[in-house]
Amino acid sequence: MKINIKATNIDLTLSLSQYIEDKIGELDKFIKVFDASSVDAWVEIGKTTRHHKKGDIFRAEVQIRLPGRGLRVEASEWDLRVSIDKVKDELQRELKKYKEKQFTKYKKGAGKAKKDIKINKGARFFRKGRVREEGY
Repeated sequence: MKINIKATNIDLTLSLSQYIEDKIGELDKFIKVFDASSVDAWVEIGKTTRHHKKGDIFRAEVQIRLPGRGLRVEASEWDLRVSIDKVKDELQRELKKYKEKQFTKYKKGAGKAKKDIKINKGARFFRKGRVREEGY
């Protein structure tokens, strides 16, 4: 997964960019099902304003474009690293849900394909040593 980082109203240090790549890079294990080389993540971090000194002034936003869907999560917190952690946790939940939906679609399609296969009435099935006629 390719990670693009944008900093707004703050300086992007090497340690901060490494922290972001470590946290967002952990999500690769949920993206392995898809072609991970084609998945991009856009991360935007920064202060909400230049003059606030108290409250939730740091925000982090992550957008990931997956096949068929885009995910976007944002969080505002008192500390930048805490907001990055919150975004990662929420994105992890969203990716798990998306992965489960894709798996369900696959299983549903396989069931439909199996149902569409027509078997001759005279076909015999072997099961645990006995022969059974279909439809009886």
